[in-house]
Amino acid sequence: MVDNNARTPGDFVWKFQRMGGLDQVTLRTAEELCHLGELDPKLWVILSCPASGLEFDARTLTLIDTDKDGRIRIPEVVAAVQWVCARLADPAVLARRSGDAPAAMPLAVVDLSTEEGRRLAATARSILKKRGKPDADSLTQEDVEAAVATAAQNTYNGDGVFPPLDELGEEVRDFVRDALAVTGGVNDAGGKPGIGLPQAEAFMKSLAEWRAWRQSVDEAPHPLGADTASAWDLLRSLKNKIDDYFLRVRFAAYAPDSAPALNVEDKTKAQAETGLLESSALAGLPLAHIEAGGADETLKAASGFNPAWADDMRLFFMVMKPLLPTPDAMTREDWRALQKLFEPYAAALARKPDAVPGPDVVAPPTSTVDDLGPERVDELLKGDAAKLFAEAAARDVVAPTASDDIAEVERLVLYYLHLYRLLMNFVSFYDFYSLRRHAMFQAGTLFVDGRSCRLCLPVSDVTAHSSLAVFSRLCLLYCRCTRVTKPGGTEPDRTMTIVAAMTAGDANLLIEGRNGVFVDNQGEDWDATLIKVVQNPISLRQAVWAPYKRFGRMVTEQLEKFANAKSDSLASDAGKKIESLTSGLASGKTFDIGKSVGIFAAVGLALGAIGTALASLGKALFALYWWQYPLILLGAFIIISGPSVFVAWLKLRGRTLGPVLEASGWAVNSWIPINLMLGKALTSVARLPPNSERSIIDPLRKPPRRRAVVWAGLVLAAAVAAGAGLGWWWLHRAHESVPEAAEQVIEDVARKALDETQRALNERREHAGTGAPDAPAAEPTS
Repeated sequence: MVDNNARTPGDFVWKFQRMGGLDQVTLRTAEELCHLGELDPKLWVILSCPASGLEFDARTLTLIDTDKDGRIRIPEVVAAVQWVCARLADPAVLARRSGDAPAAMPLAVVDLSTEEGRRLAATARSILKKRGKPDADSLTQEDVEAAVATAAQNTYNGDGVFPPLDELGEEVRDFVRDALAVTGGVNDAGGKPGIGLPQAEAFMKSLAEWRAWRQSVDEAPHPLGADTASAWDLLRSLKNKIDDYFLRVRFAAYAPDSAPALNVEDKTKAQAETGLLESSALAGLPLAHIEAGGADETLKAASGFNPAWADDMRLFFMVMKPLLPTPDAMTREDWRALQKLFEPYAAALARKPDAVPGPDVVAPPTSTVDDLGPERVDELLKGDAAKLFAEAAARDVVAPTASDDIAEVERLVLYYLHLYRLLMNFVSFYDFYSLRRHAMFQAGTLFVDGRSCRLCLPVSDVTAHSSLAVFSRLCLLYCRCTRVTKPGGTEPDRTMTIVAAMTAGDANLLIEGRNGVFVDNQGEDWDATLIKVVQNPISLRQAVWAPYKRFGRMVTEQLEKFANAKSDSLASDAGKKIESLTSGLASGKTFDIGKSVGIFAAVGLALGAIGTALASLGKALFALYWWQYPLILLGAFIIISGPSVFVAWLKLRGRTLGPVLEASGWAVNSWIPINLMLGKALTSVARLPPNSERSIIDPLRKPPRRRAVVWAGLVLAAAVAAGAGLGWWWLHRAHESVPEAAEQVIEDVARKALDETQRALNERREHAGTGAPDAPAAEPTS
């Protein structure tokens, strides 16, 4: 990618259009398409996206993904646009279309002024002729798919790769089979494993290197002649065990008391007693018995060998007999000399070359050159199989209507049909903001809670996706969707998980477990169940009433908790109170007003405080004019709902699609805002059709009362309204005197309550001084 920060007078002039608050390049002319590689990558909406799992033609994405990494990147998109522009007479035909992609590519759009264009046009006409449409002037996607499938089944299809087919002849077929097994192969146009010229050359190189190595081995000294190979294999298998034996003998000479440990007698005894005389267990014991003191370092053929190694040792002495000074015995020096005799042969074997792998193999090797044998190797090197294969590959490349030409026509047709839509979902987001068709990341529509959500994306991991998508400030609904493949069939039901953005309405009933229906872009409906809800503001209307709903829920929850707690203890508390009351009566105790005088005093003080507060509030309210009362209500409404609406407005203003796409594997380059207008368009709320006829008579409601009752109610309401108006007028005139009179009355009541409280306290002190707390209270004297 080229960073084009600096502009010069000769730079191309781009045209941008603002959609949804985002400046996007238009790409409506041939010049804009041809200069797409010069557009600053920072101005692209998307930097990269997945090459699968999109609502887009999968074959086209495969062709664009040239490096096969599963991602569509800016250089690959630019390369695809440049490729198709170089083969069209007027690249602007890509942008002149509107609506859905066309069904076919007219042959007239191919540029016939170049050799490549004429070759593509000839191949296209050949395809139409083979399809039985020689007079057709356009090529469909089905036509090129059928041509590719047919060409792949031909032996000579232009791909230069041959599976081991009988049509090649027995000699070439066997050559291909052996090369495929030794060096691996690649898939031909039909998907079958085979080899091309690179794999054949690698195979022949492996054969030549193997034969040269085999010749060096044959020229190396062979201590035992024809038996050298088998003797060397036997020596390698016993080397570690024989070395271990001589080391134990020398250690026994160094430490005579260590013989029991060197012979591992404890393990031998335990296995003999338990009967676990298995070869796997015995193989770990010493090769032969070690004598105490290590006086004799000779390994004799007649020695008591470990049963697990006895047969191999007898064979060893029999094979090595010609090389040992003493046929039935071998000292440590004899063992060293024997190994030295095999060193040249071992060195020649160690120079064995590795197999030369075929380039870009898909089918791995299944055997080695050793499996072919010297005779087959010589036959392949001296025969004409490799030459015949090269001739067949040369004929395949120049075959008429070769698969390469058909593949080029397929690429041209698919790019013509689908590439511009990719640009409108990659370079810009025209499809998403225009709302004329689904963007290629939109999987379908979710119907739930009387609304339809158009912004739905497939999700593989709900937890990982939601952890990043929450920053979009969208209300997101994660749903598990299920569709029955075939009722009563054996195939499992299809399942998938989607995330839908709820951008209109409210979230009162959006709870986990609710069911809905998801309709994909193919028209198939799925059962959808909400499994997770990411809460965020949906609309300003929801934010206006949110504080009151929260307060109502809080009050309801507290009342429910209080009622539940009281109902649990009601029976026990009632029983205890009745029991205490009856026990008090039985004991003959009289009511002591002196003990309760404190309660009366507290109640009096509380009533006085409440009365004073009400008087102050009434005075303030009565001092207002009539037009100030609506302003008080409006101010209270703003104080309660204002913060909620402001916070919701900030979040709604900051809604963006970017984090949702990022969580789905996209690399988003810009903000991709979702404003209020776009949000209302992405989520549709249920409304009656414009020309609907509606009857408001509900048969499940009470029937309307008689007309007389209705008129009486209206007259009564009018009288009440008139009285209220007169009362309001009178209160407005007397608003200055009434509060003072009310305040004076309340103060008199409060003063009288305080006097009564003080007198009760004095009487209580007198009773306390006489020492007769149970005596009845005396009447107060005036």
